Amino acid sequence: MPLVTYEQTRPWARAIQRAVRTRKMPPWFADPGCGHFANDPSLTPRHIETFSEWADAHSPAGNPRDAPAPRLWVDGWNLPQPPDLVKRMPTPVTIPARGDIEYTYQIVPTGFVQDKWIQMSEVRPSGRQYIHHAVVYIRPPDSLWLRNAPVGLPFTASSLTDEQDRRDAHGTKSDMLIVYAPGSLPDYWPSGIARFVPRGSDLVFQVHYTANGHRGVDQTSIGIVFAKEPPKQRLLMLQLTNNHFKIPPGDDDFRVEAHGTLPNDATLFSFFPHMHLRGKRFEYNIIHPNGRIETLLRVNYDFHWQLTYRLDQPRFLKAGTMLQAVAWYDNSRNNPHNPDPDSTVTWGDQTYEEMMVGFFDVAVNATLDKQHFFIRSGDSSK
Repeated sequence: MPLVTYEQTRPWARAIQRAVRTRKMPPWFADPGCGHFANDPSLTPRHIETFSEWADAHSPAGNPRDAPAPRLWVDGWNLPQPPDLVKRMPTPVTIPARGDIEYTYQIVPTGFVQDKWIQMSEVRPSGRQYIHHAVVYIRPPDSLWLRNAPVGLPFTASSLTDEQDRRDAHGTKSDMLIVYAPGSLPDYWPSGIARFVPRGSDLVFQVHYTANGHRGVDQTSIGIVFAKEPPKQRLLMLQLTNNHFKIPPGDDDFRVEAHGTLPNDATLFSFFPHMHLRGKRFEYNIIHPNGRIETLLRVNYDFHWQLTYRLDQPRFLKAGTMLQAVAWYDNSRNNPHNPDPDSTVTWGDQTYEEMMVGFFDVAVNATLDKQHFFIRSGDSSK
């Protein structure tokens, strides 16, 4: 329902009251006891009280003369400024009305004749209602990943004729430019921090479509804003992943963990947890040398609002810091979104399967690429 004018909004006064009292709206799922986040849209107690008083007073209209100027809504990109470059998947993808859909890829050459620093980016699907998620990877010119795959045409792993390409389709060491999922905001960073795209690179779009009963078409684009000058720090998107779990039927609080140590110093900026329909909670922790666990983010997970949580104050982490991601799943009948509480659930691409991925963004020295970031200096046991 639109909530732009008083006439549109008044019939929903009681629903709005319930939504803000329960903090269902605006959507934000971080535990307020763990960390502070720059993009937290939560209402203050006074805001909530104002909504509630308005509903209890039978939602009266204010004085039109006191109304602010009409809001000018963004038409197109949600970036703070128009993109310097838009790259679109060259070929539209036809989405069937029913059935499972494999991850669909398209390789889009950047045409960059010089190295580029990306300050901001945004993914815009044309068929948003079919998108489970989309990832745009940076494939450097010397990468062998999907080297025999077609360029500018949609393909899936099973459609590839090269056996190595089929195996490599779901796994790569290439850096990610941006991840999109329902609820995602544009990727933008302050001056002096940016993502790097080497000259001659390709962008590899990986899109997970889900059928919704209606045949459709999608042609996803990415809008890019270049940094005005070379930054001092380079952003890398890293992840903690566990893909070897088995969630028993009926288990309402199944725990899955992944952990690792940072190979080099880095500054932590944001988190993006990802699970599917059985996802219940997700945590990011630091495990200190004395065994103390410091929780950086705890999320009451909602698959339909997959948000990025950006630290209010970026956190410097020394090489050797142990990071832990922990996910809990509800595979019981009490979970209204559970596709099948009688099944044992393992890792898989489809929403009736599960994933456990804790993405996080770090900033490192601008001269350090992802490959060299993972080369540990000094004692390899750190």
